[in-house]
Amino acid sequence: MDILELIEKGKVKRYFRAKRKLNAPNLVYHITQRAAGKETLFVEDGDYLAMLSLLKEVSADYSFRIFAFCFMPNHVHLLCSPENANLHDAMRDLFSGYARRFNKKYERKGHLFGGPYRQAVILDEGYLLASSLYIHLNPTRAGLATDPLIYRWSSCRLYCEERQKSSFVQPDFVLKLLGQDVEMKRSYRILLKRGMELDAAHVMEQGSAIEHFGSRLRSIFPAIFQRIAERKSHESHIGEQLISSEEVDQMCEGAKMSRSTRRPETKKARKYLIEQLLARGYRRKEIGERLGLSRKSIYNILKP
Repeated sequence: MDILELIEKGKVKRYFRAKRKLNAPNLVYHITQRAAGKETLFVEDGDYLAMLSLLKEVSADYSFRIFAFCFMPNHVHLLCSPENANLHDAMRDLFSGYARRFNKKYERKGHLFGGPYRQAVILDEGYLLASSLYIHLNPTRAGLATDPLIYRWSSCRLYCEERQKSSFVQPDFVLKLLGQDVEMKRSYRILLKRGMELDAAHVMEQGSAIEHFGSRLRSIFPAIFQRIAERKSHESHIGEQLISSEEVDQMCEGAKMSRSTRRPETKKARKYLIEQLLARGYRRKEIGERLGLSRKSIYNILKP
């Protein structure tokens, strides 16, 4: 089944791709891009400001909503949604435009970025919140700041400071999951503080990093994530209620306990579960470890 069909039917909640990316409008994308090799993307404050200015320009030119961002010395995170099918064009202008400026300024040649950008399509509000928190916690995980609020090159302060600032970034898209006005920013600060205490893998090294991070947050704040799940505001956009993370976890436990894979209904259920995990960013090795299956078994289950 085509991934857009799965999205329309509400079968996936997060779709991770480095190649053959989706370009559909009105979806929420977590975009990541990193420098080539051990290069750095930002040498001085002026470079960060140039990327920020270019991001604002691209968002206006392409009717592109920006919900969160974080610029790290060697990589970039964006949480965004295009109103039209122009994601590829917008990202091309953003990253190639910055690379041209950087190469000219520092009299260098060659590729600045380490290949195409990577994308994860986020279709679940719990993942949306976890992704935003994960993005804003990048500087503390990297040891660049003791508090994400003091890191200058992210949208974190727009999410937490009581005083409303004018910006092309739209934090309320995420914040409204947590309540209204002062309440939503206070809750976000609490989630950030607890999130700082959690170890998290790098999403560019491990596709399932945000999945694990979100699961740990849900275990600490079950009431918040349950309330978000009950909102079901994505139903009108997608068409059906999305499968909860709890249901996926239960399916994984059931799959590990079931020894038979020969029955057609069992194979069909496992194929569906594996496709869910692939859509969330899990690699086949990670899926095998989680379900107690060999790579060969996974390959055979996925065969048409």
